[in-house]
Amino acid sequence: MHTEYSAPKRFSSTGTNAMRGDGTKMGADRSQSYQDDRGLTGESVGRPAGAGIRIGVVGVGYWGSKQLRVMQSTPGVARAVAIDARLPLLSGMGHLLANGGGYTSLRAALPHIDAVVVATPPASHVEVALEAIRAGKHVLVEKPMATSPAGARQLIDAARAAGVTLMTGHTFEYNGAVTMLRELVESQELGDLYYLDSARLNLGLYQSDVNVVSDLAPHDISIANYVLGSTPTSVRAWGSHHVDPVFEDVAHLELDYADIGVGAHIHVSWLDPRKVRLVTAVGSKKMAVFDDTDAAERIRVHDKAVLPNTDRRSPSRFSYHQGAITSPVVPFEEPLAVQARHFIECMRTGTAPRTDGANGLAVVEVIEAAQLSLAQDRRVLLEEVAGDGPPLPGLVPAPPSAAAPSAAGPSTAAPSAAGPAVTATAVTATVRA
Repeated sequence: MHTEYSAPKRFSSTGTNAMRGDGTKMGADRSQSYQDDRGLTGESVGRPAGAGIRIGVVGVGYWGSKQLRVMQSTPGVARAVAIDARLPLLSGMGHLLANGGGYTSLRAALPHIDAVVVATPPASHVEVALEAIRAGKHVLVEKPMATSPAGARQLIDAARAAGVTLMTGHTFEYNGAVTMLRELVESQELGDLYYLDSARLNLGLYQSDVNVVSDLAPHDISIANYVLGSTPTSVRAWGSHHVDPVFEDVAHLELDYADIGVGAHIHVSWLDPRKVRLVTAVGSKKMAVFDDTDAAERIRVHDKAVLPNTDRRSPSRFSYHQGAITSPVVPFEEPLAVQARHFIECMRTGTAPRTDGANGLAVVEVIEAAQLSLAQDRRVLLEEVAGDGPPLPGLVPAPPSAAAPSAAGPSTAAPSAAGPAVTATAVTATVRA
């Protein structure tokens, strides 16, 4: 199901005899053209060999501002700049324009950066990322990587052709507690795994361009794929409109991993009084709970199980094992920082990221199948959305004001209450949950 993704070229900083990711030496003539036109290496004109990587964060809203903060303190990063059309109006950001730490368009920033983090609204991810890739920049795209499988494949193909790193921001795959949950499942500490259950609930934040499935479910789909080491074969989704007349604000997804005989249930909501971030893994011997809101005990292992009753004298068919609850020590570091270091390392070595384009595509395909299931009220096989055809009928499109316009020029669409429409040269951010 995954699209094959070849390793990107290395981000070299060791001189003109350094090896590219394709195995060729960077000779004088070809190297000069490669550096000047594509901006991939540390020896770009005016920059000394061994210089750190320059990062541009496109869209510095709630999540983009976190990316900017983390990138500014990541080893190997020489500089991290903000790129946002609203920069002069954003609190605490206006000064970046004066000192060269910010740009109001990606086009203006491209000559001064080596890599891009795309943290704009999902509808603009493909357009913004493509502009960066075609300029020879490495790209980290926030979840979801694209709003359709076709868009995700377009990014994969473009990155392969350009020889640059393409990475998806599935942050939870860099979370120590999620890694421990995966290890508990892999080692069969929990016994035979029955199912996963996830809940991601909060009061808001409502989005203007996608429903709650596209906004919140990518996290839990990514976690489920990572913990199970597999991808779903089918999806069933149902949801409701309560406050938002266009997009579902509460939804449930049922993922079937038929190849391993495990199911996963995901509940996402913008309309809940509690902030809930739970993943429960239920096995034949034990059960484990990952609670991302509990900094002290992110993982709890419950020695509990339901067993067939072998006592013929008992009227009950089952017995209930009630053991201890333990909370193992989880070596924890900010996942965003771990992800950032991995991005830099992949650029330097040319290795494919853990959450590469194929990883991002796998999640986007599940989202697409869930949207089709919502629209047609049926279970959808993943093979139905795995092709390269046009968007499937019945899917709810983004409102015109939220759609990304052509890169040929500014949009003619009227701006929405959330702000101006996104273009490849004038980029705005959104508040992401």
